[in-house]
Amino acid sequence: MVKHSFTTEAQTNLDILILAAGLGTRMNSSLAKVLHRLGGRPLIAHVCQTAALLNPTNTYVVVGYQADGVKAAVEKESGNDQVVFVNQAEQRGTGDAVMAARSAISRASSTVLILSGDVPLVSTEALRALVDQHQAANAACTILTVRLENPTGYGRIVRDGAGGFLKIVEQKDASVEERQIREINAGLYCFDSEKLFAALERVKPTNSQGEYYLTDVPGMFRGDREQVSIYQHHDVREVSGVNTRAELAEFENLLRRGTIRRLMLAGGVTFIDPAHAYVSSEAQVGRDCVIHPDVHIEGGSILGEGCEIYHGARITDSRLGNRVTIKDHCVIVDSDIADDCIVGPFAHLRMNALMEEQAVVGNFVEVKKSRIGRRTKAMHLSYLGDATIGENTNIGAGTVTCNYDGKHKHPTVIEDNVRIGSDTMLVAPVRVGSGAVTAAGSVVTEDVAANTLVAGVPAKVKKKLTEEPKS
Repeated sequence: MVKHSFTTEAQTNLDILILAAGLGTRMNSSLAKVLHRLGGRPLIAHVCQTAALLNPTNTYVVVGYQADGVKAAVEKESGNDQVVFVNQAEQRGTGDAVMAARSAISRASSTVLILSGDVPLVSTEALRALVDQHQAANAACTILTVRLENPTGYGRIVRDGAGGFLKIVEQKDASVEERQIREINAGLYCFDSEKLFAALERVKPTNSQGEYYLTDVPGMFRGDREQVSIYQHHDVREVSGVNTRAELAEFENLLRRGTIRRLMLAGGVTFIDPAHAYVSSEAQVGRDCVIHPDVHIEGGSILGEGCEIYHGARITDSRLGNRVTIKDHCVIVDSDIADDCIVGPFAHLRMNALMEEQAVVGNFVEVKKSRIGRRTKAMHLSYLGDATIGENTNIGAGTVTCNYDGKHKHPTVIEDNVRIGSDTMLVAPVRVGSGAVTAAGSVVTEDVAANTLVAGVPAKVKKKLTEEPKS
């Protein structure tokens, strides 16, 4: 979903308050609901990111259950480091949650936009329209509503004979007639802050739950002859909350389908089987890429143009250049792959692995925290950890950089135009000079001089090479 920021004059006094204190009992989880992940990111991170695009004066997040985890998620993943956290000591309803923020929202009068931390797909356009209508009507409160075919579980919007707002009634407190109403409260509001907090002081927990309902406030305004406005939104999913794991899965599928459709129509990307591919909404995939079935492109991964990603590959928070080929069942995490490289099948790159142009990493090769130089090849059954490998070098099958001595990791350096024989063990720290060759089965425990051949256990110099070995 493409989102846009807004910088209108009317937003000068816009505060955003996000409610994220509850457990979410219907998730049947010990994890706070807003910490469950959608598209690889916590629900609360999606809401905070959208809030930031509205350019508010201040953003407040009400926390309670697992407060430290919610704070960490907001700070790390929302992209908004100006959030003020408000603690709700006991979860006694939405009215109590908003009241907890009273001392933090210090201005005498502002527009307060109240969001729920479990409504991840709401757009900036919908929220801007809500704020605009509220301010144009000079209302004490504006409520965002939608119509549902099955409104069970939601608070109903009861209108008067003229079609204006009368009251909100919760499902558990609704009469049989009121339960037939299909217009529901989406839990997104704008308030005049001064009038909001004055009304909250009058709210009593007289409902069946013994909680302080924020939804009582619009009814109070109606009784006080204040203006209560209703903004009815057209897209139900966009303003729906996640209440169960089944709904979370539905939202995941909705987000995935939207991302893949956007990449096909606007991005020029080919999906062999769109129903069986996963691409994060944060990822970027270049034109003329071809994505095969069961591929996962996660996090903020970036793929250049003309890449081909084969069946079962997983790419997470990594960057690929142009014309990169990732063969079947590779795992690539936090790594960089330059133009015209080939990886796999069944290769694993992790912890800032780097492949330079035209490098090749093949079958069952693991590369960890290492750099593979231009046109260098490691084709089979090798582990390359904490290594720096130069250009035009060949790493034979079964090569291992023995980088760990039981306490510390040590580096291996292999210079340009080197030939590492099959089953070579490189006991770090060690350096292999330019143009050197190790014989098959060598155990290299000391530095190897340039243009020499070493062999044996431990490896010893067998002869001096007069010129670089040819491929």
